[in-house]
Amino acid sequence: MIYTVTTDISPAQIKEEMETHAKKHGFGVLQTYDFKKILHDKGFPIEKEITVFELCNPPGAQQALSEISAISVYLPCRISVYEEDGATKLATIGFEEILGAVDVEEDFKTFMSILFVNLKAVMHSWNY
Repeated sequence: MIYTVTTDISPAQIKEEMETHAKKHGFGVLQTYDFKKILHDKGFPIEKEITVFELCNPPGAQQALSEISAISVYLPCRISVYEEDGATKLATIGFEEILGAVDVEEDFKTFMSILFVNLKAVMHSWNY
């Protein structure tokens, strides 16, 4: 249910370049969450640097929300960036499994699958 990409690019570089890479694939960055800082500020420190980017593709969001209001719990699309076992990881929710679990028309599933392909392209765009 979680789609993960591994790269040797540093998390710092990915964080710096996320907006540019997302834009190339039809997404904009809405928000960024630095969980290490957020939790530290609330008195619950963690060791790992974990940053989550909220991305939006407005036409995709419009169609998704018009078709299935409850899909809003999965929006905006998120990409998490963190280090694990000496490598940089990018992770997101596996939308293909979600689409398989809902009763919608095939045209909508095809549209959302293409959107997910583009989100995965953002994640793979650092693997030159």
